[in-house]
Amino acid sequence: MFRIDFNKLRFLVCDDNPHMRRILRTLLHSFGAREVYEAEDGATALEMYSLYAPDIVITDWAMPIFDGLELSQMIRQPDTKGNPFAPIIMLTAHSEKRRVTLARDAGVTEFLAKPISAKGLYQRVLNCVANPRPFIKTRNYFGPDRRRNPNANTYIGPERRSGGEAETIHQPSLLDKARVTG
Repeated sequence: MFRIDFNKLRFLVCDDNPHMRRILRTLLHSFGAREVYEAEDGATALEMYSLYAPDIVITDWAMPIFDGLELSQMIRQPDTKGNPFAPIIMLTAHSEKRRVTLARDAGVTEFLAKPISAKGLYQRVLNCVANPRPFIKTRNYFGPDRRRNPNANTYIGPERRSGGEAETIHQPSLLDKARVTG
């Protein structure tokens, strides 16, 4: 087992609820993070994303101007300013399968249902850092491989990959940046 040094990671927290932002900031600080930037809507978050180049984005689904789903889609555009490979953790009080699927298809890396716990948040961040999924680029999608186990490539059904040919891209790992050494 290894530990990650949260002090080496930059976070962007986007939620329209100031109490939720404070909870997330407090939890991230308790894990050791020092650089935690906050935005109250999707438009501000996108500006801050370009300005601060966070390593991980934590966003609420329902927000003004544009929501977390739209923010995720904008971050995943290869021509945007910033790193389109940054892990995105989606927060929402609505965790129906349909919403999880929509978030996954928008390029969200992890999904966390509210009310959140310290353990749940820590596990999602650790998974983003320690188990990065390769990115897939098709005509209709750019984001983390939607399959949790890419080695189980046995499905050959009618919707195998409807976006056409896929390019697999291995992004730089956050583990190299955040691993505790010594």
